[in-house]
Amino acid sequence: MDPEQLRRRFWLSLALTVPVVVTSPMVMDWFGYSLDLPGIGAVGPVLGSVVFGYGGWPFLAGGVHEIRSRTPGMMLLVSMAIVVAYLASVSTALGLFDLDFWWELAALVTIMLLGHWQETKAVGQARGALSALAALLPDDAELIDPDGSVRRVGLTDLTVGDPVLVRSGARVPADGRITDGTAELDESMITGESRPVRRTVGDRVVAGTVATDSTLRVRVEAVGEETALAGIGRLVTQAQTATGRAQTLADRFAAILFYVATATALVTFGLWWTLGDPDAAVVRTVTVLVIACPHALGLAIPLVIALSTALSARAGILVKDRLAVERMRTVDAVLFDKTGTLTRGEHTVTGVAAADDLDEDEVLRLAAAVESDSEHPLARALVTVADERGLRTPAEDFRSLPGRGVRATVDGIRYAVGGPALLAELSAAVPDVLTRAATGWSAQGAAVLHLVRLGAGPDGTGADFDAATSEAVAVGAFALADEVRPEARTAVAELRAQGVGTIAMITGDARPVAESVAADLGFRPGADRVYAEVLPADKDRVVADLQGRGLRVAMVGDGVNDAPALARADVGIAIGAGTDVAIESAGVVLASSDPRGVGAVIRLSKASYRKMLQNLAWAGGYNVVALPLAAGALAWAGITLSPALAAVLMSASTIVVALNAQLLRRVRLTPQE
Repeated sequence: MDPEQLRRRFWLSLALTVPVVVTSPMVMDWFGYSLDLPGIGAVGPVLGSVVFGYGGWPFLAGGVHEIRSRTPGMMLLVSMAIVVAYLASVSTALGLFDLDFWWELAALVTIMLLGHWQETKAVGQARGALSALAALLPDDAELIDPDGSVRRVGLTDLTVGDPVLVRSGARVPADGRITDGTAELDESMITGESRPVRRTVGDRVVAGTVATDSTLRVRVEAVGEETALAGIGRLVTQAQTATGRAQTLADRFAAILFYVATATALVTFGLWWTLGDPDAAVVRTVTVLVIACPHALGLAIPLVIALSTALSARAGILVKDRLAVERMRTVDAVLFDKTGTLTRGEHTVTGVAAADDLDEDEVLRLAAAVESDSEHPLARALVTVADERGLRTPAEDFRSLPGRGVRATVDGIRYAVGGPALLAELSAAVPDVLTRAATGWSAQGAAVLHLVRLGAGPDGTGADFDAATSEAVAVGAFALADEVRPEARTAVAELRAQGVGTIAMITGDARPVAESVAADLGFRPGADRVYAEVLPADKDRVVADLQGRGLRVAMVGDGVNDAPALARADVGIAIGAGTDVAIESAGVVLASSDPRGVGAVIRLSKASYRKMLQNLAWAGGYNVVALPLAAGALAWAGITLSPALAAVLMSASTIVVALNAQLLRRVRLTPQE
């Protein structure tokens, strides 16, 4: 039953309960007033029966369902309590007992409804993440027709390959790739990253993200259930409905509590009846059944699960496997794939050296001009840096030198850019300043390119490329490396602060490259591990090796070759920007490529588990204390509980559990800049 239906039942039951309570002889006697109205004696039986039938229906139906499914629990206990209370009230109305029980029955049902309504409402609010995700999609899209005209169509009318227009301030209607335009996209609803991300031609965009400052043309690559947003929705649903170890424990406890409560109720009834007090027997039995209702127990785990998965989804942490998150709190080794996880996965210029009276900007300008028509990743890195510094210059007579580099004419002078093979072929002279710089960069694992001046050819155009006549001289050198993500250093420091004993990195790169990256990240010699020159097929063997040392391992990766290792690890964490295969093999997905999310998963795991245990301890401890009290164990001292007061205490315990779960919102999941 949804929260709205429970809300209506509660308010109507409350409205009917008020006159039942006000006209109760017991209540009038307590407060010293009297009412002498026609038919006042029928108020309790008539309105109390309506409250029992209408307000108590959700519990009665739930109790029947639990009997049929042979899973006794909260609903069966509640239904037993109100049925016993109703039968006792009817018996009193017929003169069989001397109990004024109608007001307690009505109050009991009303308070139960309030607790159940708030429980359902709390879980529903946590699961509202799904509807919030659906709301991210626009109602329609602007389809670009072959003649260039634009018309609005429904999202269901879009197909793969359609070109769509995304205006400034509008949401992307479907996953696709930019074909024209550049814009800053707000991807916070997908990745949890608060800052807009620059996207340009060739970049992939995701449905639901917002173009903040410019118009884009996008070619659709996925629609409907195939979009990343729909996938996130499926993951959230899967995680919120999954059963973890703590939930299994709660279910077992609820079943045990049913049998304990039932046995206690029977013993209580028999004992008080034997003592010659049938009225007390009925009252104590109902009180036992009411106080034992495991509302708090039923809410203890589901609410924590619903809240944690909703909060994590908003932060770009997508939980596929609840057990993976539960295991994350026990992880004592985190193994990172290097490329694309700890590094950006693309080269950038990390060093520039100049010779022959040239400065760094000048050699960078010349090298970028020579490389301007090359598609090689190292060439693009040089061109990108030059563009950022405003150093772009046109070149002529571009020519690729396979396996060696490229050559072009800039300002009438021939230049070449390449690595060691180019220097060897040209027998180029390399000044000491460049040699020293290149040696240091190579020791750190960086790729080194040289800018070589060839001079003017015989025809002045640089068409000749003859090593014997070129008088080649290196005038600049560049270090290019796969740049370490700045946030990766923070990620390593956070993991260490959280007690992760071993942080490891695995890569197929040469050991000098790997050691350089590890040093940059702050790896500790002896404690942390670096696995270099590892073949893709052997990554899962490294995970097995760590596990063989008694470590619980979390593997973080983004590539196809990471999938076996992700699957073998105790917890597999896929970087969301990675491949579908890697994501399918993981238990947790970081929608962004920020490795700091690993620390957030650990914080979430520890906080969620802590809240589960706290809620279970409260729900269990409350029953241990309350059941004997409800049975009348302290009646000799004048301390007793009425069924209505028991219902208040039971509802109060539910509220305590709900409020405690809400404290999960304090857990920091998004990175702090």
